[in-house]
Amino acid sequence: MTVPQIPKGFRDFLPQKMTVRKRVISLMTEVFESFGFEPLDTPCLEYAETLEGKYGEEGEKLIYKFEDRGGRNVALRYDLTIPLCRVVSAYPELIKPFKRYQIAPVWRADKPQKGRFREFYQCDIDIIGTESVYAEGELLAITDTVLRRLDFDNFLIRINNRKVMNAFALCCGLQTKDFTPFLRSLDKLDKIGSEGVLKDLADIGILNSKLEKSLTDFIINHSVGSDPLSEMASIVAQTEEGEEGMAELEIIRDSLSAYGVSEDNYIFDFSLARGLDYYTGPVFETIVKEPKIGSITGGGRYDNLIGLFSKNTIPATGSSFGLERLVTVLEEQEAEKNVYGNTQVLITCFDDPLMKENMKAAAILRDSGIKTEIYFEKIKLRKQLTYAANRLINFVIIMGPDEVMEKKLTLRDMTLGTQETVLQKDMVEKIKSRLLKK
Repeated sequence: MTVPQIPKGFRDFLPQKMTVRKRVISLMTEVFESFGFEPLDTPCLEYAETLEGKYGEEGEKLIYKFEDRGGRNVALRYDLTIPLCRVVSAYPELIKPFKRYQIAPVWRADKPQKGRFREFYQCDIDIIGTESVYAEGELLAITDTVLRRLDFDNFLIRINNRKVMNAFALCCGLQTKDFTPFLRSLDKLDKIGSEGVLKDLADIGILNSKLEKSLTDFIINHSVGSDPLSEMASIVAQTEEGEEGMAELEIIRDSLSAYGVSEDNYIFDFSLARGLDYYTGPVFETIVKEPKIGSITGGGRYDNLIGLFSKNTIPATGSSFGLERLVTVLEEQEAEKNVYGNTQVLITCFDDPLMKENMKAAAILRDSGIKTEIYFEKIKLRKQLTYAANRLINFVIIMGPDEVMEKKLTLRDMTLGTQETVLQKDMVEKIKSRLLKK
């Protein structure tokens, strides 16, 4: 007998979980499309060479790679960004700016832990073909909109710029070749702490006294009450890249203000590095204060990445929502306890001769957009009502011979525990008006 189990880091989603996930996806889709983004999908399997060499040392280790039966080296997609770059390169006729969203699973051979899985969904929004940093402002406004509509009240969007950090490293005596290892070490700050980062920098041979002091004073021990943009500008404004990066952060701040994003919901945080090597400008991620689950969104500008697949360099920026972590936070906040099940109406079974009438009523309700289910087995009404209650179904319709003859039905409100007699011709209007009050 085969043992019913699945690999570690993978999960089954039973209907109650899927209902929450689908509603989160539906809300995000609605928000994305309201900002002019269009849907895209790509294969889960790519040639390994498409993914290799794009994510840095740490990311490279997590790619699921194997040889298929045809002897081809293939890999499960690690994220949705590289496949997007391949698409943009393969279809140059796409109208630019190209604004796309994609909601799909990705796979990483990571160590499973709370909020981290080997198979998980990413919900990506990207803008291809514009150098304007107003694009980043829009991405962050979308982040704020989605999280507020999900009733998150404890999130914080962290914002930084790779150009600023490159200039910071340069001003601290590092060479261009040191920028990437510096940022990789800084990216570990949340995991290994400040002492760990300094040790890491020393171990790879790029820590000097100026870098240690500046890193400690302006990043690690930065005062929350101060103005981080002004402080960092005093260090990096002497460089062209630093000046450009600071100007981009000012544009983002102006954009968030114009969109009405609360200053309580974002911060300019120069300890944010983002681990992937391909970022070239603004970077950002979102955390929640409780539960401590890591970032729930992340992204940034990657102007050089598409050029790896094409002769032309095309500017690009994007952000990704981690569906698993969003749902984990909702569950932690017990947000799903007030969510009704998928089915809105259950039509009970009185006896087989009346099943035809049940089907007619169900067809009318479904044509009106009401999600309706028929109970097929003739069992005690009490058990059918228990089934509806356990499924969190809003209403139950009961039709016996007398109701059918008089073209009436009994409508039971499962939330209030009340019921009333309704003319069949009025059932749609009556149910819809009740649903609006739920």
